[in-house]
Amino acid sequence: MIPRQQFALGTLARSVALGAAAVSMLAFATPVSADTLRVVKHSALRVLDPIMTTAYMSRNHGYMIYDTLFALDENMEAQPQMVDSWTVSDDGLEYRFTLREGLMFHDGAPVTGEDVAASIARWGERDAMGQLLMSFVAEMGQDADDANVFVMTLTEPYGLVIDSLAKPSSNVPFIMPARLAANTPSTEQVPEQIGSGPFRWVEAEFQPGVIAVYERNPDYVPRDEEPSWASGGKVVHVDRVEWIVMPDDQTKLNALLAGEIDYWEDASADLLPILQADPDIEVANLNALGYQTIMRPNALHPPFDDARIRRAAILSVHQQDVMDAMIGNPDLYMLCPAMFVCGTPLEASVGGEALVEGNGQDEARALLAEAGYDGTPVVLMHPTDVSTLRTQPVVVAQAMRDAGFTVDLQAMDWQTLVGRRANQAPPAEGGWNMFITNWVGADVFNPIVNNMVGGQGPDGGWFGWPEDAPLEELRLAFAKAPSLEEQQQIAEQIQAHVYEQGYYAPIGQYFVMTGWRSDLEGVLDGPAPFFWNIRRAD
Repeated sequence: MIPRQQFALGTLARSVALGAAAVSMLAFATPVSADTLRVVKHSALRVLDPIMTTAYMSRNHGYMIYDTLFALDENMEAQPQMVDSWTVSDDGLEYRFTLREGLMFHDGAPVTGEDVAASIARWGERDAMGQLLMSFVAEMGQDADDANVFVMTLTEPYGLVIDSLAKPSSNVPFIMPARLAANTPSTEQVPEQIGSGPFRWVEAEFQPGVIAVYERNPDYVPRDEEPSWASGGKVVHVDRVEWIVMPDDQTKLNALLAGEIDYWEDASADLLPILQADPDIEVANLNALGYQTIMRPNALHPPFDDARIRRAAILSVHQQDVMDAMIGNPDLYMLCPAMFVCGTPLEASVGGEALVEGNGQDEARALLAEAGYDGTPVVLMHPTDVSTLRTQPVVVAQAMRDAGFTVDLQAMDWQTLVGRRANQAPPAEGGWNMFITNWVGADVFNPIVNNMVGGQGPDGGWFGWPEDAPLEELRLAFAKAPSLEEQQQIAEQIQAHVYEQGYYAPIGQYFVMTGWRSDLEGVLDGPAPFFWNIRRAD
């Protein structure tokens, strides 16, 4: 694993960096205020509901304005966040959570157990880990005698209750007002951006595709603990955070070097040497588990309604080709067939050997012939505006063509893809056959959080929607397994099954560097970018 550290990726003349900065032509190129943090994210923010989608921009937005009952720390241990204390009955069936005093939504209403119950129920409709938790829940709601208490009653003991409520990434069980959570279907966007988190949404300044603005929530009461990942005290030291959209990596580089922005979330690998050469820039890996880039077929429509054809598409790809084109620098990626991430206790290679060895083309052709593939075009969505997503579809499309597929590579921006991937219609009616996305390691490191190994089908599953009851039984067995050894055995069975059915494939594990101005202090590690704790040095 690559720890958080600076990277000496080569040196370029100082004059090169200065020359790049000099050509910055940003219309908003004004000095950065000490009270404003200007940030360039990996994409534009358009979908504002972090429950109806797993898109990371929506998740990141959620962390700004919402809070959670529990949160993971840097040791991946669940810590209380909105919860002050909790008890579990002797039979393991009743959980009682007392909320911290002073929790208040941005509209001035206090946070109650009713809000928690409605929020968890809505999250539990969309998220794979939430769905499994809900399968054990008999009832939940506000305590009859104390609005500050949330009660969850189970049908049988379940050891992952707290871990589920501390899920750190998409979908995160954020708490919102009951009037929004209970009255908005989980497939639709909530009509208001009201949370109880450390920042408030500035709706009047939101320009989709241009800028999103947040202001410090003066009513937020942080915990006393030191911040660690998403847990601990969320102390905000700036008045505003602006997420600014820039058209290309060169513009982002120029703006960071010139001090026109403070923070670049996903600095391009090929530009890191320039950033590293500038003493006013810090460059680090903030996510030790890294990212997994994946290919996801749509099991609902031809040709990928046939497992053999899905498997053929996966066999056609060589991870080395994907990583060389996407990252280039071998220090920043690894070839990894493990669905649950290399470097974790559940790492396994079963089923994915050809992805690493690059020898699956012949088997792919044989499977296409066996399945009688008739040349039906594969609509592969291609986001062109995100540096960490624009190359993989091109490489995968060519590999599939080499194996005998007809591929229709359709260019679009990422937020268009995010909207379209929810469409279950056939490709000819606005649907799709395949897309590629990236996940932080914390989103895929076991079969409960990994959305792609679910078999819930079109009525509850993640985009791609395979329906597979035996797979769901294996996931349930994993959740109930009493030992790590048994979990490892079941996880390996799940991985072998998912590869055989062609539900998804990891096509590389990589690390993204973040760059920020060196006058910023308190930048936090974690599976998502966090903007509390950051202050400008005196």
